[in-house]
Amino acid sequence: MTEATTQTTVSSASVEPSFEPVEGMRSLRVLSRLLEYPTQELQDACGEMIEILDAERRLGASIKTSLMDWCQRIHDGDLLELQAEYVAIFDKGRATSLLLFEHVHGESRDRGQAMVDLMDEYQAAGFELAARELPDHLPVFLEYLSLCGEEDIGRWLGEIRHILALLTARLEEREADHALVPLTLLAMIGAESDVEEHRPQVKNEAPDNTPEALDAVWEEEAVRFSATSDEDCALQSAEGRRLAERKHTVQSQPVRIMPAPAPANSSAPSADRS
Repeated sequence: MTEATTQTTVSSASVEPSFEPVEGMRSLRVLSRLLEYPTQELQDACGEMIEILDAERRLGASIKTSLMDWCQRIHDGDLLELQAEYVAIFDKGRATSLLLFEHVHGESRDRGQAMVDLMDEYQAAGFELAARELPDHLPVFLEYLSLCGEEDIGRWLGEIRHILALLTARLEEREADHALVPLTLLAMIGAESDVEEHRPQVKNEAPDNTPEALDAVWEEEAVRFSATSDEDCALQSAEGRRLAERKHTVQSQPVRIMPAPAPANSSAPSADRS
């Protein structure tokens, strides 16, 4: 994107002027934009988003083409219909929530601590949130990753790969183009196959976006005191400690960004789609 376009389309967060995405990682900003509420601004930026995706050497031709085709559909689509679709997918129920820690901690106290730890990491890198988004909102998180080096990007994606795989399976079950974003992130670390283990679970999940399901959620908000609830909290606390201590541990098999594939004989897909 041009500098002017980048400043207008980056709405979730702002960073110090000296920070710029590392070469080739501007695609993470495109993925971030694709998960935001559709606006005319987004539609106007689709041409440049396609160009950035087309230049991304770390993605295979198939998934790159799918992303660019989606951008073109956004560009050509009716804005009100795009917005209604977004609300139906993300604003009703929690199964497809874009809040990362909600999939791990739900509404428990551990989620708050995990977000504090994430905010500390943002601030240490000079990344300041400029809107009222939570730090674990996936578009905000991708904005942050676009400023990181490949080692840190691979480390973070490796940490949330189980969340990305579950989110991909659920979005695919709803036939949402948005599934391409978490799938692309998994592809960046060679973990697309992780989605398969979640498909049987997702197939058997009851929909949580129906009026009946939404009413049931409100009825279940009362605090439970039982052995089962204590066990749930213990599991959540263990997972919370693991995430909080992530940056203090050394993994024996670090996750890395996949290298760019060898150039093919055929020409790359054309970016002239707008």
